[in-house]
Amino acid sequence: MKTWLLLRGLTRESGHWGSFVAQLQAAQPGSRIVALDLPGNGSLYAQRSPSHIRAMVAHCRAALQAQQITGPVHILAMSLGAMVAASWASSNPQEVAAQVLVNTSLRPFSPFYQRLRPRHYGLLLRLALGGASALDWERSILRITSNGQHPDVLEQWLALRQQHPVTRGNALRQLLAAARYQAPASPPHTPTLLLASAQDGLVSVRCSRSLAVQWNCTLWEHPWAGHDLPLDDGTWVAGQVRDWLQHLAQK
Repeated sequence: MKTWLLLRGLTRESGHWGSFVAQLQAAQPGSRIVALDLPGNGSLYAQRSPSHIRAMVAHCRAALQAQQITGPVHILAMSLGAMVAASWASSNPQEVAAQVLVNTSLRPFSPFYQRLRPRHYGLLLRLALGGASALDWERSILRITSNGQHPDVLEQWLALRQQHPVTRGNALRQLLAAARYQAPASPPHTPTLLLASAQDGLVSVRCSRSLAVQWNCTLWEHPWAGHDLPLDDGTWVAGQVRDWLQHLAQK
């Protein structure tokens, strides 16, 4: 059985995948889909977040072992989760059959002002340090990460935040881990697909374009979606993954 491992980004949890899990399952019939929470997020919100990506990789490997999931896994990951995937594929390539990285940005391939658009610096700093309400925080995150219309998502995200509150300390440690991480310059041995939003308002699409050149891997761009591509058009993401795997199988 093929196993798909889903990893979200900074302060996000498995619940933030929403309907995408079902969309990917429909495109990958017979596969097992596992959405993992990183320490400090989701069901693990009471744990201390590691401040190094390699420690997050170690957590994921232990979590799979605890679930008795063996054999190489397929990983689909966003943002911070994509850093975990890239580090995992680099350090233990025999454990990762393929990886799909969504709207990622990795040092040293892109400058900081492309990895996080400067127009959001002030907002994110105010949210992190200014004691913003849960409603202000989630509404702001939805606004800067989505270009679609999702009338029920804000309520769902607020419920997740109430159920699994991420501490400020854990958020800062996750930020530190992301800032510290530097991807390997050489292309991974693991087959890699990059999916990016041309209209991503949080991270420049040029980050994925630079990575595709550096790693000589496939990049497909969505024309209108925001940073949270699986939220804005999960059916498209699932379809691209299906088509890419079919192409790999024909090689």
